Amino acid sequence: MESMLKKKVLIVDDHPIMRRGLTDTIESDPSFEVIYQLERAEQVLDILGDKWVDLMLIDVSLPGMSGIELVKNILFQIPDQKVLVISRHEESLYAERALRAGAKGYIMKFVSSDKLLQAVRKVLNGGFYLSDELNERILMNALHDKQEQTVSLIDQLSDREMEIFELIGRGKCGNDIAEKLHLAPKTVETYRSRIKEKMNFKNSTEMIYYAVKWMEDASRVE
Repeated sequence: MESMLKKKVLIVDDHPIMRRGLTDTIESDPSFEVIYQLERAEQVLDILGDKWVDLMLIDVSLPGMSGIELVKNILFQIPDQKVLVISRHEESLYAERALRAGAKGYIMKFVSSDKLLQAVRKVLNGGFYLSDELNERILMNALHDKQEQTVSLIDQLSDREMEIFELIGRGKCGNDIAEKLHLAPKTVETYRSRIKEKMNFKNSTEMIYYAVKWMEDASRVE
């Protein structure tokens, strides 16, 4: 009977050690129970409609379908599902995308256990969880209604293109990106071509230069 009263949580992360750590942290609160630890987005879609959970914790970078695409798919099928995105990526890169996809919050990996539990409780109670820094940045953007051209161009990228652009900015070559994202090298090249076209880069050298600069700027924001 006690187990039935616990809030049920699902975790999606492709790193077993991270899944275990998140589970241990969440279950340190006796009112929570992690009933699924999954590594791929497709595993979540397979059980949608059959199983019900109070909260889903979803990583941004997953093999196959990305975490943000997964959020969109989940909320298309279950509009009131509570989702908290958790990621190693800087907030300035993915947090607003996660919120636009329908997530109720975004939290960085490796925050303190207290912060993670605070985020989980807030989302389960019907609220939104964002860091103070991100809340302030969103407010400032709304007040000034101002975006640089590069930012608006980046907003045109799909979630997968965004992931690949970030990895380019981190110095990863096409084969490295293909291996990390479990994609064929030709598929990565197709995405790179789309990025160049959407962002009006003349060649790969220009794309790499701006990707690296963008990552440096994002790191300084954090």
